[in-house]
Amino acid sequence: MAEPAEPAADQPGCPSAQGGGLLPAELRAWMILTAATGAVEQELRSVVKGALGVSHDEFLVLCLLAEQPADGLRMTRIAELLGRPKTRLTYQIACLQHAGLVTRKAVSGDRRGVEVALTGKARELLSDASGTLAETVKRAVEQFVGPAQREAVHGLLPGLVEH
Repeated sequence: MAEPAEPAADQPGCPSAQGGGLLPAELRAWMILTAATGAVEQELRSVVKGALGVSHDEFLVLCLLAEQPADGLRMTRIAELLGRPKTRLTYQIACLQHAGLVTRKAVSGDRRGVEVALTGKARELLSDASGTLAETVKRAVEQFVGPAQREAVHGLLPGLVEH
């Protein structure tokens, strides 16, 4: 695996990685992991937009639904799993529905419940783009996850066995 790229000469590295600040080790480790995740997401954003024509947040909804049974998930559960406010999710689902990528239907016996599922069009798009998206993630992880991030994970999960 490649080591993380060095920051540009005018850009300092992740401040949390240096330690010695006010944060306990667990919070410092979380900040290191958050920074790496953000960098991977940034690399993925433009590829997602080009390949699927959706925003990164909409892509996360599609990925979540892709791993579910064909009947989909309740919107409240999607909001919980993605840590999104329900109002924001409602807008994203409306955009995905307008694009023909998801369907919405009322949950039987629950007048307030709404279930969301992928359409065939979305499944086909995800299938067609999955190789490119997976390669983008792999390259970004290789670039942004190095010794500091591995050490952070080990610090948070000391019982984790390294392979």
